[in-house]
Amino acid sequence: MFSADDTPAPRRILLVSGLSGAGKSSILRILEDLDHEVIDNPPLGMLDDIVARAERPVAIGVDSRTRGFDATAVLDAVARLRVNPHLRVELIYATADENVLLRRYTATRRRHPLALHGSIAEGIEAETALTAPLRAAADLVIDTTDMPPPELRRFVESRFSPWEGGGSEGLTVALMSFAYPSGLPREADLVLDARFLRNPHYVPDLAPKTGLDADVAAYVMADPDYAPFLDQIHAMLQLVLPRFVQEGKKYATIAIGCSGGRHRSVTIVEALAARLAAPDGMGAYQGAGQWPIMIMHRELARQGISSWRWARKPVEGFKPDLPQLSAG
Repeated sequence: MFSADDTPAPRRILLVSGLSGAGKSSILRILEDLDHEVIDNPPLGMLDDIVARAERPVAIGVDSRTRGFDATAVLDAVARLRVNPHLRVELIYATADENVLLRRYTATRRRHPLALHGSIAEGIEAETALTAPLRAAADLVIDTTDMPPPELRRFVESRFSPWEGGGSEGLTVALMSFAYPSGLPREADLVLDARFLRNPHYVPDLAPKTGLDADVAAYVMADPDYAPFLDQIHAMLQLVLPRFVQEGKKYATIAIGCSGGRHRSVTIVEALAARLAAPDGMGAYQGAGQWPIMIMHRELARQGISSWRWARKPVEGFKPDLPQLSAG
């Protein structure tokens, strides 16, 4: 007789879609390096057969070039595959700002697949509308607007490296700092505003530094409202993150912004990561003490400062015992 621990982990099936020029091919190449069997743009009618024959994790590229492409048909295929309890099916959507896509197409002199007789901008607009249902239903949206290739590789590896192939039903939590003038992070599930805290930018000795420097962090933490703000964020995440898991989310990005994305938001992200990574960071919630937690500082990355690291590394083969929501 087999025990529960002998049950094979569900095999990962990734459907990778998105806008042309947003990095879908790069994502597939990274997944291939991570030992996924990669098939790009097969006819939609072959998806079930491809999955049935595969013996490894599979990554399938599906976009507007796919024969018979239809967003509804893709979503129907995802729903059909998810009925199989032996499969773990996820939909990934790659996107980028229109001006970045235009620049990439201009640099490569490639023709947009939906702009055979029109402008690239018209092709981007048509493809955005065509794939909108996939973006809305995606388990993970990857915005490559400000993501150079090394950052994209680290981003994909952090979520789909072999450690997660053990069937983890937990949550990968990403904490991101950003600057409001540069726009909200599109991948964010929660956005919090730290601009009310006093700003080290106006202190000459602190302005050129970042929240990674001890004196900047001390200045921000000395604000009388800093500690209550951090306490309330922590308490909110202790409530919200477990519910994300119960609703089936595998990734959660918590974004904290300030004016420049260098001082206050960085300080809070670092402090919050330390709290969540502590043994009791998620209270008594079963399994949360092993959830991977990563740190990303968006504006620092744009300035060439390393922006990604683990606050708590993944645990091999982690299988938490999670409560289920009732049908009612």
